[in-house]
Amino acid sequence: MKKIKKRDQEYIKQNNLKMILDIIKDKRSISRAEMVKMTNMSPTSVSRIVGSLIDLGLVKETEASSSGVGRKAILLDLDLESVMTIGVYINKHIINVGIVNFGGEILYQDKIKLNSKDIYPEAIISKACSIIKQTIKDSKIDCSKIIGIGVSLPGIIDSKKGTVIFSASLSWENVNIAKAIENKLNIKTIVDNDVKLEALAESLYGVGKNSGKTALVNFGRGVGSALIIDGEIFRGVTNIAGEIGHITIDPNGILCECGRRGCLQTFIVEDNLIEEANKVKEIVDIKEIFEASHNGENWAVSILERAVTYMCITINNIVCMYNPDTIVLSGSLIEAYPEILKAVEEKCKTLIWSPLRGTFKILYSKLKSESDIIGPATLALDTFLSLDI
Repeated sequence: MKKIKKRDQEYIKQNNLKMILDIIKDKRSISRAEMVKMTNMSPTSVSRIVGSLIDLGLVKETEASSSGVGRKAILLDLDLESVMTIGVYINKHIINVGIVNFGGEILYQDKIKLNSKDIYPEAIISKACSIIKQTIKDSKIDCSKIIGIGVSLPGIIDSKKGTVIFSASLSWENVNIAKAIENKLNIKTIVDNDVKLEALAESLYGVGKNSGKTALVNFGRGVGSALIIDGEIFRGVTNIAGEIGHITIDPNGILCECGRRGCLQTFIVEDNLIEEANKVKEIVDIKEIFEASHNGENWAVSILERAVTYMCITINNIVCMYNPDTIVLSGSLIEAYPEILKAVEEKCKTLIWSPLRGTFKILYSKLKSESDIIGPATLALDTFLSLDI
């Protein structure tokens, strides 16, 4: 009984510590008295926890400006440079690396382009480690403050084991990338799905910050979604929740990169839109489809109208399944061609199931490509930050 009681006390202690730290991270300038009101904890408990966070070097005291004659209030804020993490984003075209401080700000970043010969695991891991080392060197940041590396990439990921179970776009199976990077750089490393981490970043630092249940949908070279509930990633049993791009729409449809036919994403992804356009006119870039649509060419208008329809079907399916209060749209298709947003919003007025209309907001990603770095860096921070006292 004594061991159980002690374990419960430690659990409560750690939870309270994390809660106070999360409040300071969210408010970024707050007094002890305000935290007492927010948490219903005693002033003594709040002061003790704040003292522990100051001792750990994570929080510092600051003075608020005062126009009166009284004593200036002592406020609490993060010590932004106390700890740092590295975010790494990998797809078949680029490796993007950035160093992120305690407040979720990118201090320094760099990237390299890949070609089709580079995407086998050994080559990408080697290149990723090289650019990570170079980024640390170029940033002139004290590397002793770096507590971990987070890696995001497309695919089905076993985050606990650090393994890419399957990535169709990279043609990877059972690759333990976390262990490989740790062995090369001697820095703790964790890996997770790119869309899940993008959603995490957007919910903490972007347009989803005030949402209790955020669903992010990424449209680009694939279609993925992720759900954040009260700041936590909804993962499902095997961390595959959100793979909406592989819902079957037409079992006799176009072959998907996953090996099955008629997946939802085959009606939306950029490569497939280009392939369809080439049946009418030789093009190499989706930009040419948009230009042709602006010029009133029927084939291009038809391709984009159908893509918008399936984007709205994707949104409808997500709100039917999860009933979120916020939908965040992101991805290269949205980022490069923001005019598509108006078309999506307009079509959603009729394609969303009527009981759900008006129950959620459709917002555009605030962080854009920065979430590729901030997401995995935040995961590394949450995983490797030691709050032992």
